[in-house]
Amino acid sequence: MERDYPLEKVRNFGIVAHIDAGKTTTSERVLFYTGVSHKIGEVHEGEAVMDWMEQERERGITITAAATTAFWTPTYVENKEDKKQKFRFNLIDTPGHIDFTVEVKRSLRVLDGAVVVFDGVAGVEPQSETNWRYADEAKVPRICFINKLDRTGASFERSYASILDRLNKKAVRMQIPIGLEENHEGVIDLLTMEAVTFSGDKGTVITRGPIPEAYKADAEKYHAELIEAIVANDDTLMTEYLDGKTPDLATLKKTLRKAVIANELFPVYAGSALKNKGVQLVLDGVVDYLPCPLDVPPMMGVNPDTEEVITRGASDTEPLSALAFKVATDPFVGQLIFFRVYSGTLTAGSYVYNPRTRNKERVGRILRMHANEREEVKKVFAGEIAAAVGLKDTITSDTLCDEANPIELDRIVFPEPVISMRIEPKTKADQEKMGMALSRLAQEDPTFRVSTDQETGETIIAGMGELHLDIIVDRMKREFTVEANTGKPQVAYRETITGESDAEGKYIKQTGGRGNYGHVRVKMKKMAVLTKEEVEDLPKNVKHEDHFEFVNSIKGGVIPIEYIPACEKGFREGLDRGILAGFKMVDISVELYDGSYHDVDSNEMAFKIAASMAVQEAARRANPVILEPMMKVEVITPDKFMGDVAGSLSSKRGIIEGMEARGMNQVVKAVVPLSEMFGYMTSLRSMTEGRAGFTMEFLRYDIVPKNVADDIIKTRTAA
Repeated sequence: MERDYPLEKVRNFGIVAHIDAGKTTTSERVLFYTGVSHKIGEVHEGEAVMDWMEQERERGITITAAATTAFWTPTYVENKEDKKQKFRFNLIDTPGHIDFTVEVKRSLRVLDGAVVVFDGVAGVEPQSETNWRYADEAKVPRICFINKLDRTGASFERSYASILDRLNKKAVRMQIPIGLEENHEGVIDLLTMEAVTFSGDKGTVITRGPIPEAYKADAEKYHAELIEAIVANDDTLMTEYLDGKTPDLATLKKTLRKAVIANELFPVYAGSALKNKGVQLVLDGVVDYLPCPLDVPPMMGVNPDTEEVITRGASDTEPLSALAFKVATDPFVGQLIFFRVYSGTLTAGSYVYNPRTRNKERVGRILRMHANEREEVKKVFAGEIAAAVGLKDTITSDTLCDEANPIELDRIVFPEPVISMRIEPKTKADQEKMGMALSRLAQEDPTFRVSTDQETGETIIAGMGELHLDIIVDRMKREFTVEANTGKPQVAYRETITGESDAEGKYIKQTGGRGNYGHVRVKMKKMAVLTKEEVEDLPKNVKHEDHFEFVNSIKGGVIPIEYIPACEKGFREGLDRGILAGFKMVDISVELYDGSYHDVDSNEMAFKIAASMAVQEAARRANPVILEPMMKVEVITPDKFMGDVAGSLSSKRGIIEGMEARGMNQVVKAVVPLSEMFGYMTSLRSMTEGRAGFTMEFLRYDIVPKNVADDIIKTRTAA
């Protein structure tokens, strides 16, 4: 089996947006126009192909990132039957709801480009900002699509201004709409200076013609702006342009492509996916401006044996390197591992090496996915996205490589859960099944955690929000037939320290025969926030992680080197239960600087216990405090309820950060503790006659005020 499409004809891209910006509707149009589906599935009718889970269809939202393969011939190609003009799209439709933000983050990691969809009425919304930030972190080139221009209150210019204001000043108009709201007919292509309209069944007939008189002045003005933005990325073109020479279309496209791939420009398109206007031109933009696997820098990784940095380019002849970015349970074939091949090829039936487990695993079958339908293939090549069946020990973020040429790619970092609740099986029969169901769901979703409360023995599940946990419990019921009772959602508080302290821990136990002896002295302080470069420059005796730093300052062997890892383990375990209310302690630096040992009685367990005792004592002396998750909240409300909304947020210990007009409504922006936001939707609806809505996402952890901390401690000790 040989490669069916050359690498330069492949585009791996995702569609990302805030909830309800029309992302899945856009994806459905893409599937229709590329011939994957023969009818358009509408989200509002529960028919969307990409929303294939029952919960997605019922709620009209996307929960999991769905992958699909499609083929596209650009609209400007004259001979549509020429197979050489076709491009292969590996497309991922991602969720917009903040609770499922993990799906966006992991998808962006394996994609080469993204189409960011915006609501033409609302413009940039909170989740658009989060997704844009994730794309910045992953250095993913983007094109923007301002959708829903057929809606009442739609404004292309206002939405475009919000992109410049809140996301990036380098966004450039590629098009302007012809008409808005019910008069939205098509778009003006500012590069070719043509009016483009869409007619026929589902907008499949595309007509290019002269620009209507009413739009000529604007088109001329924005055309000049676009040309200037493009030539600014090439010194030679800039000089020629200043001398009055305008580059030809092919040169402009080539220069724009380079600028988009370098994240120097972000083209902005216009249209209405629901009314079948503009989507085909966005697909042309994907072909023209988003990178193919050859355009992105080679993947960097480390050799797991020697720690040396190595790179792998997008080539079938290089050794295999692939990243597993998603685990999914399929009712027909069992566990599916979605992966992106960066270099080399992978054949069904072959063995792959996993540097994390240091083991080989056999790839049983390889599937190319079309949402939840699948096509079996024998081999996948560099630059492709597929799913493997048969990998038992592979989890999200694992690298799959060739044992003779091992490489470990950077792992994907996921946000910590902010909300938890107790869960118990309804019957004895459900008990065994619940454990299996929860571990399977936790494997699929790295932001979903399962733990056991040591004191009560109850099972605790934690996630990104109420909806997230609600969907998990619903999936347990439907997919694993497990009935469960759940407690009230709880906030995932943390503890930390605000001072510095010194303490010692001694564990001496004589029980006849060999005893136990461990003795450590520690210093504790708040951990400094360091950049990636600063962490790399730290001395070898400092281990700096996300929320914990360990400094080994032992000199002269006062504690033998073989007991140091046991001490570190003891510190970590000691910080798992906080001093004030038993919450996990974070952002703490522990320095082990002295201690003693006994030739006969010392052992690893004794040092682990001594270290745990020392760290608990040090935390008591270092002025411990409780931290709570603070949420960034945006409430969209009609004018007349703005005072009530602002007042209600203030009464919830919220800090109002600003207000702005958005269409006919007002937006109130605030930072509010998560603990105050439970059930807020109900009270907001009753306050505003059901006309307001809100979005909320995690922002940071802040210290809890003393009176609130006292209540939390009282509740925890009573429980």
